[in-house]
Amino acid sequence: MNDFESVVRGLRGPTELFTSAEPIYLSRAPGRLDLMGGNVDYTGGLVFEATIREATWAAAQLRNDRSIVLVNPQMDDSQWRPRVEMPLDALTSEAEVRAMVNSSPEIRWTAYVLGIFHLLLLRWPRKVQRGLTLYLQSDVPLNKGVSSSAAVEVATMKAAAAAYGITLEGVELAEACQWVENVIAESACGIMDQAASVLGDEGHILPVLCQPCDVQPPVKLPEELQIWAIDSGVKHAVTGMEYEAARAAAFVGYRMICEWEQLPVRLDTEGRIPRYRDPRWNGYLSNINPSLFRSRYETRLPESISGAALLAEGKQHADPFTQIRPNGAYPIRACTRYAVEEQHRIELFVELVRGLSHEPQHAGFCLLGDLMFQSHWSYTECGLGCEATDRLIELVREELGEGKLYGAKITGGGAGGTVAVLGSRGARASFERVVNCYAEQQGVMPYVFEGSSPGADKFGIRIIGADA
Repeated sequence: MNDFESVVRGLRGPTELFTSAEPIYLSRAPGRLDLMGGNVDYTGGLVFEATIREATWAAAQLRNDRSIVLVNPQMDDSQWRPRVEMPLDALTSEAEVRAMVNSSPEIRWTAYVLGIFHLLLLRWPRKVQRGLTLYLQSDVPLNKGVSSSAAVEVATMKAAAAAYGITLEGVELAEACQWVENVIAESACGIMDQAASVLGDEGHILPVLCQPCDVQPPVKLPEELQIWAIDSGVKHAVTGMEYEAARAAAFVGYRMICEWEQLPVRLDTEGRIPRYRDPRWNGYLSNINPSLFRSRYETRLPESISGAALLAEGKQHADPFTQIRPNGAYPIRACTRYAVEEQHRIELFVELVRGLSHEPQHAGFCLLGDLMFQSHWSYTECGLGCEATDRLIELVREELGEGKLYGAKITGGGAGGTVAVLGSRGARASFERVVNCYAEQQGVMPYVFEGSSPGADKFGIRIIGADA
């Protein structure tokens, strides 16, 4: 934090980015590590999320005009435009903001930031009367499945809201950031990334029941355990076709089950995030019990259907944020089963962690690890697997044992990205063997995540005062 504050102070002055006449509001939002949960946040499931050490910092200062000035020097590394300036009045229309951020690949990254200003202007027009200068700095790696986008959204929203005199925190802040990603960035994420970035805490894992965002008390891992994560080197994106197809397939399965049960499914637009509801499961596929699913629905669901065949039916697939593509293949049975069974695995995982914190047992640690392995292979059934992440899983298997490693799984949206690893606190040698072996096979040392940090609400807002 001190380094970022020093950088921001160095940007003050008559010829610099910030003036000395107005206070500067600083916020910090970490990325997240998905220990268990992955793709059940959008089906109303329980997720179990940790913050990571890496984070995005934001500095916001009001201007005397009505311009929004965004500066993110790191965008230069990706050949994107590091400075973007536009009138606040150009951000009033949802459709126009989407069109603007999609007008050039160089400014596509601004969807996660300009969408924030559109939302603030939409909901608090009397507060948002002046322009604002925003400076961003991040060490959350891009496209590694640790939610770099949510960190940007949360840090920006927290700092900008504070500058405008708007109190925005907790679930309300997380849902506002999710809305921006869904509607402006057109990325079909659930709530877990934003909730973890806002509400997570150092040294704790956060259980969140995504119905829509029921945050449970944070949990500490047993003292004997530690988590790490290894980047596979294969880029992950929530906007990727694999993630979109898996999500759409789950909602097609949900729609079919509701039809068999003669349950009406209706679009609810009254909440902050529009979604479909039914009178029995309230629109949440994860509310179906595994035993009921196995006995009544699993074998009736088709293994796979082409997008063309689904479109020919002329039926809604009950998800406002994905579309059925004619050339796509949709693994209906596996994706529906994943939403139902992963919920059961996570509930068991969380209760085991709570119990093992009081009575640590090697057998219990092994069960946690096997639940992670089960989760990982369920990703593969949904079309979200990846040869590189599978290889990491097998390397972890070679290091299983008491006082060593216990389990691993692909994280977040899958289809690449990062693998979370659970092991004994004294298992660093085992973990390093996995990393080194993978590096030798891939020809490059992978990025390793270790440690955690406070969420945005815990960190709060720091202020560099006017003329300070």
